[in-house]
Amino acid sequence: MELVITQSNLTLFGGAERVLLKIARRYDAKIYTLEYNPNTTFEEFKNLNIVKLKSNPISNILPYGRIKQGINYGLGFYNMKIKDDYDVINAHMAPSHWIRNKNERVLWYCHTPLRDVYDLYKYRLSMKRPHQKPIYMMGARAVRMIDKSVTKRIDFIFTNSQNTQSRVKEYYKRDDSEVLYAGIDAKNYENNGDDKFFFYPSRISPNKRQEFAIAAFKLFAKKIKNYKLIIAGGLSKDGAFQNYYDLIKELSKDNKNIKIAINISESDYNDLLSRCTAVLFPPINEDYGLVPLEAMASGKPVIAINEGGPKETIKNKKSGFLVNSIEEMAERMVYIAENPPIAAKMGKIGKKHVAEKFSWELFFEKFDKRARLISKGKNDS
Repeated sequence: MELVITQSNLTLFGGAERVLLKIARRYDAKIYTLEYNPNTTFEEFKNLNIVKLKSNPISNILPYGRIKQGINYGLGFYNMKIKDDYDVINAHMAPSHWIRNKNERVLWYCHTPLRDVYDLYKYRLSMKRPHQKPIYMMGARAVRMIDKSVTKRIDFIFTNSQNTQSRVKEYYKRDDSEVLYAGIDAKNYENNGDDKFFFYPSRISPNKRQEFAIAAFKLFAKKIKNYKLIIAGGLSKDGAFQNYYDLIKELSKDNKNIKIAINISESDYNDLLSRCTAVLFPPINEDYGLVPLEAMASGKPVIAINEGGPKETIKNKKSGFLVNSIEEMAERMVYIAENPPIAAKMGKIGKKHVAEKFSWELFFEKFDKRARLISKGKNDS
């Protein structure tokens, strides 16, 4: 089966990129993207057929940022007619699914609808200056109109979680999507002991709430000494993310045990996972989140916010803890630090849970079946 993949950008080490990489390697698929940096994403992409599309002339006059990206990605895919012979187009991060405007047989693996114009719209709007708000409101309205028009014509939608599926139902009024959890190669992760540090790996972004983890660690450090917090993640050159990076650096400068690492390699990431005490995960209503799965695959407990994807993947009080506040996260960190045998037991439960419920074999069993139905012009269940 000839599969073509569309993806807005390949610039980070993230969960979406990891899923896309797995699919592309399985099908030897050509990948169309508007932005690609081989030095800041998974090295394996260098061995794949990646086509970097030309930037839109309108976006070229704008400074790098979310508006430039939005115009570039959106118009790039909306106006593109794929000339390759293909059976199915597999779209990934929005708005790469806008490829459906001029092309048929599109299977969207929806990591989430465009959060900036849907569930995070009010949050993003509140961050704008007064003179920016009217422009943002008009732009969001236009994007929603195009987005809904295209999405209703997509052949089939897989969502990465029940949380994302609920957004698809709410914003697109489509109740025919199916949840398909991304897999984990559990055997590729190791537990190399406890070097007395908590680890929060995630893209540096306001909605990932690194400040939440910093605040929890400071409370924890008042009770337990000689531990560290390591925050690691990809950092966009977009000014909004750079400003947030400056903020969390400012918040952590009064504690020498808080370390922030930017754009670390995959090997360094796996090494930190293998040696940490536990993984923290407090983003805002995360779509799905591969980080908790990777933590459990490494035999580590996860302390995550009680919302979004982690509610679907973490076995509360068995493979980790779901918490509702900074204070509760700090309390669970103290509990983990003071009870190493319990932490070790939770890690073993988590590793078994991931191996049984989140395998790539289960993922591709469903993905293959649906892709073949679409390729034959069928889409019945």
